[in-house]
Amino acid sequence: MTDGYRSLSLWHDTVPGPLEPRSALPGDRDTDVAIIGAGYTGLWTAYHLALLDPSLRIMVLEREIAGFGASGRNGGWALGEYGISPMAFAAASSTDAALRQTRALYDAVDAIGRVAGDEGIDCHYAKGGWIDWARNPAHLERAKASVAARHELGLTEDEVRVLGPDEARTIGNASGVLGGRFLSAVAAIHPARLVRGLADACERRGVVIHEGTACTGFEQGVVRTDRGAVRAEVVVRATEGYTRDLAGHRRTMAPIYSLMIATAPLPDAVWDEIGLHDRPTFKDTRHLTIYGQRTADGRFAFGGRGAPYRFGSRIDPATEQAGSVHDELVATLRDLFPVIGDVEITHRWGGVLGAPRDWFPAVCLDRSTGLATAGGYVGDGVAASKLAGHTLADLIVGVESERTDLPWVGHVSPKWEPEPLRWLGVNAGLMVAAAADRAEARRGRITWHSSVLKRLTG
Repeated sequence: MTDGYRSLSLWHDTVPGPLEPRSALPGDRDTDVAIIGAGYTGLWTAYHLALLDPSLRIMVLEREIAGFGASGRNGGWALGEYGISPMAFAAASSTDAALRQTRALYDAVDAIGRVAGDEGIDCHYAKGGWIDWARNPAHLERAKASVAARHELGLTEDEVRVLGPDEARTIGNASGVLGGRFLSAVAAIHPARLVRGLADACERRGVVIHEGTACTGFEQGVVRTDRGAVRAEVVVRATEGYTRDLAGHRRTMAPIYSLMIATAPLPDAVWDEIGLHDRPTFKDTRHLTIYGQRTADGRFAFGGRGAPYRFGSRIDPATEQAGSVHDELVATLRDLFPVIGDVEITHRWGGVLGAPRDWFPAVCLDRSTGLATAGGYVGDGVAASKLAGHTLADLIVGVESERTDLPWVGHVSPKWEPEPLRWLGVNAGLMVAAAADRAEARRGRITWHSSVLKRLTG
């Protein structure tokens, strides 16, 4: 199985140490807190629970290995933004609460670096910020509006700012740059190194992790698996895009695909021309998301959306190797940086992220049942899961903190529509996003597609 896990992504291929699964659940067991899923959310929750109350018996249950899913395959962005904008938090609560929610995430970006240092996790952490290039006039208009809205909320120039063309190209010399925006609270990481190191740190604090154990469902006081039942006072669902595999949760999260490629390491002379010297993460302001980073070993790791949602929330490993979408990513990367020429593409991979119906992330604990959940990051979960896990741990042990009254605490998203409406809606959103990007590239201005896209994504 080790070779199979190595092939999941560049990150799995380059993580140190073995990828053999830990022991499976040996039969029926009792514990205090049972956590379903050994990704970032589940492991950060376990980590902070163990710190807050070392007497707790904490068990994490994972079907594959820690970091098998999005936590080990993502773009490596510890991002100071959520899947929704800070203004959406303001609309759901207040300006002050939205500002606290945003800055709590900024703190989480820094906290990842601190924990990595304290625990000896070499996850290639580099807080170089995030540049969002504007490469046509529509991009530039959207970037300026985005920054203005955040400043109106109370964020500062030091936190997020508009870039002129010269500064934008100095940070990273992409093609066709007219300007952009820069967010300082972002760090590049090696995601599999982080999640695997976090699992080890949890075990050092007494957390029990059982891998190769498929959870089939849960209810108050019990998790059902293919290896036995786990009885627990608190049950935490931390399954993101794989939530569809749990009984009764097919419509809780839509598994949306994101795909990635990686190049061979580039020569120093090429990097001198490209820049990105502080390893800022990067994208441009198109609707159909792209994202990338300069890795610690001098590669491009680059990804984007575009693979279709599968009917019935099906997760299809073949889609993770979708050749046409990967080919488009290669073409996009070469368009951004023509200087890379025909550099070898060494890795192609993908995976699913979890999208709630209203795209609103949440942290929830029902004290009457002991059922808890956190997630719904829509692909922006590296830092958000750190904040969510810490918040959920506070809630479980009954600690009141600056986290426990944030706007996402207690939020409940509506269920997705039944099929075929779900399939039609999600894929229509992808099609409209692609159409909007094509129209803006031709006309240089924001088109009617943008307002349609907002309605489709709730």
